[in-house]
Amino acid sequence: MASEKNWQRLCAIDELAGGGLKRFEVAGIVVLATRVNDTTRVIPPFCPHMAEPLIESGICSGATLTCSKHLWQWNLESAEMQGAAEKPLIFYPSEERDGELWIDASQELSYQFDEEDDDDFEW
Repeated sequence: MASEKNWQRLCAIDELAGGGLKRFEVAGIVVLATRVNDTTRVIPPFCPHMAEPLIESGICSGATLTCSKHLWQWNLESAEMQGAAEKPLIFYPSEERDGELWIDASQELSYQFDEEDDDDFEW
């Protein structure tokens, strides 16, 4: 378990009002944060599919996050994959403290990306 010193203040909860993804950097780690109803999520800045920057291609609608590049979707409240998604999102441990959002920044989270083999493409 990460020690208390690895927990870093990310932002005021009010900064996440209105939904959408917000980019932050804490302890040298770039993350995206969002709030859906009473659920706050902090994720790496890339889609787990092909490293598409979600700050550019991510669309939040209700509780659904969609990567508009290849239409992968996730439910941000339940953390479940939806639609065409084949990999789950990963989340930074986070918690609310007195109206602020704190995350465990002990390590940077990242996805394992599959190398696309264009030679296997068939028409």
